[in-house]
Amino acid sequence: MTDPFGGGRGVLVVGTGLVGTSVGLALTRAGVDVRLHDAKPEVLAEAVALGAGAPAAEADRPAALAVVAVPPEAVAAVVGEVLESGRAEYATDVASVKVLPTTQVRERVADPGRYVGSHPMAGREISGPSAALADLFEGRPWVICADDGTHQQAVTRALAVARLVGAVPMTMTAAEHDAAVALVSHTPHVLAALMAGRLAGAPGHEVRLAGPGVTDVTRIASGDPELWTEILTANAAAVRPVLEGLRGDLDRLMAALDAPVAGQPVLRELLRGGVDGRSRLPGKHGAAHTEFATVIVAVEDRPGQLARLFADAGAAGVNVEDVRIEHAPGQPLGLVELDVRPGADGELAASLRARGWTIRG
Repeated sequence: MTDPFGGGRGVLVVGTGLVGTSVGLALTRAGVDVRLHDAKPEVLAEAVALGAGAPAAEADRPAALAVVAVPPEAVAAVVGEVLESGRAEYATDVASVKVLPTTQVRERVADPGRYVGSHPMAGREISGPSAALADLFEGRPWVICADDGTHQQAVTRALAVARLVGAVPMTMTAAEHDAAVALVSHTPHVLAALMAGRLAGAPGHEVRLAGPGVTDVTRIASGDPELWTEILTANAAAVRPVLEGLRGDLDRLMAALDAPVAGQPVLRELLRGGVDGRSRLPGKHGAAHTEFATVIVAVEDRPGQLARLFADAGAAGVNVEDVRIEHAPGQPLGLVELDVRPGADGELAASLRARGWTIRG
């Protein structure tokens, strides 16, 4: 595939952690010439070994675009260096907050219009180049935060990167972006971490009862504490109002629990709000949220069982929309939950039973 940036100038990726390396892998797969730079030689070497690009050199021609993948407070310094040194014609960053870097770039870069903030809404609970995936951004939103002073070429090239890695470009102001991620990303991480923290000192016999509910709620709590401290500090102004709203809900909830009978209407209202809010989340491939029916299958914990189950589900002619696995404590088996369209669950369950599977529920 030809280089969409023309002239073989390609893209310079600065910062080869999870996101930067994933950008490099995806762009390289798309045929773009990718050069990599990282302040830590061992991290850069790992990204290069994974195939995310070649090490950047001083003799390289200026890149068409620099993708800066560093913590929020470091963005402005790196953007200023790559633009003013001539290492890249334009720059974008992928930090998860936008107001702070945008403001700082305006203050320190001679021509801030050569920079446009952006943010791919994708990540993993683990970090570093070894966690990178070429398909990390497939189907995920990639927010572009241009303003009146942004050069059109900066926007055009950032959009090209987003599309080449398989993301879905969106446009917002920096302030709109930060308010949105405070609600759907940053505050959820705080809540997951606080809930997981309650488990740290809990008695072992209590933790052993944990099932998929607490696992789902705390899944994202294993994110890098140093990185998340930087993110929350940078977006404190947007995160705090969301937390204040939650604190108000918790106060109402605790007051309702103090009056078990009189408080039931409040409990129902708060719980119903959760159901209504979750129904607004985007569904598969960004479509409207859909509630699925679930078929629960008991699967022995031995090689080949999951592959056989998926093959038998495919033979039933029913599309599986989602999959979850719950391991049964103290038993060599797991419960595999297959989500399907409502009405297809009976057909799938009957077909799997006929093939010897044990259906639960």
